[in-house]
Amino acid sequence: MMTRRRLLRVIDQKKVVAAIEAAERETSGEIRVSVSPLFWGNVHKVAERAFTRLGMTATQRRNGVLFFIVPARRRFVVLGDEGIHAKVGDEFWRKVVDAVSTRFREGDFTAGLIHGIETVGRELAAHFPYDPATDRNELPDDVDFGS
Repeated sequence: MMTRRRLLRVIDQKKVVAAIEAAERETSGEIRVSVSPLFWGNVHKVAERAFTRLGMTATQRRNGVLFFIVPARRRFVVLGDEGIHAKVGDEFWRKVVDAVSTRFREGDFTAGLIHGIETVGRELAAHFPYDPATDRNELPDDVDFGS
C-alpha cells in the first residue's frame, strides 16, 4: 500500500497548489485534488464519495472540479459539478482525461495534474469569470490525502 510519504513523492504538492491558486484567480470555480492510497473497488464510486466529502457540491454556482488520483493503481477520475458540466459536456472531460493520461503514463503525476488544472481553469474562467467584488475561495486549495 502506498503511504502518505510515498504519495508525497509522486505529487509535488507545492506546484499543484500553486497551479490551483493561479487557475482560481481567473474564475469563481473551485478546483480540488485528492490523492488516495491503494484500495480495491470502483475508483469512480470512491471519487464520487470524495467529491461529496470535500464539499464540492456546496459551491454557490456548482462549478467545482475534482481530480481524484490513485497512483498505486494508475487510475484517476476528473469530476465536474453540474454547473460546469452543463457548460462543457462529456467531450471536454474526455479531452482533459486524455491530456492528463499522457503525462501520467510517463510517470509524471505532477505535470499531468498541472496540465489538467490549467485546462480546467481556462474553461472555468470562460464560463465563470472571477469577480473580485463577489467571489471568494469557497474550498481549500490544498491537496487532500483522504480516501
